[in-house]
Amino acid sequence: MLSALGSTVIIEVGGVGLAVNVTPATALAARIGQELRLHTTLVVREDALTLYGFDSPDELAVFELLTGVTGVGPKSGLGVLAVLSPDQVARAVADDDDAAFRKVSGIGPKTAKLIVLSLTGKLAVTAASAPALGRLAPAGVGESVLAALVGLGWSEKVAAPVVEQTLAEAGDADKGSVAVLLRLALGKLGPAQHTIGGRA
Repeated sequence: MLSALGSTVIIEVGGVGLAVNVTPATALAARIGQELRLHTTLVVREDALTLYGFDSPDELAVFELLTGVTGVGPKSGLGVLAVLSPDQVARAVADDDDAAFRKVSGIGPKTAKLIVLSLTGKLAVTAASAPALGRLAPAGVGESVLAALVGLGWSEKVAAPVVEQTLAEAGDADKGSVAVLLRLALGKLGPAQHTIGGRA
């Protein structure tokens, strides 16, 4: 990977740098100079060709289902996967829980209900779709912070309790922000515990 900025990473493929839109957790976990594998889809518009990349085939499949719903564009689809895992999307649909989708910026009540209606019967629910961290913050946020910390070099055993503590202490306004929670968690962990795995 060549660089990461916000929710965009630049990946070198055959000597060419390609800009790929990803979730904040994926961008935060990526390391400059290290290999990054993503499952991508190309969204073709009249004025642009835009790549979207995901850590797993399940995320890509859910993204494509979401963007097939009227009123849900690529930006909103990526936004859903920034706060909800594929399992959590499936659980929300199975439970007729449109409130889960209303937490995503740009998705209103009507679109949220349409997502549930459109995806009903298209997603499988697994036992992993209701993690403990989901009780403390909007679904997927805690998991995204944990994934980012693991990607930055901490073990899950060390990082998980810090994430739970951070979520418990954070204000309501901060619990929906991966970036804010990650910064708070990093402050608790401290630089001395972080070992960088490679050079940029």
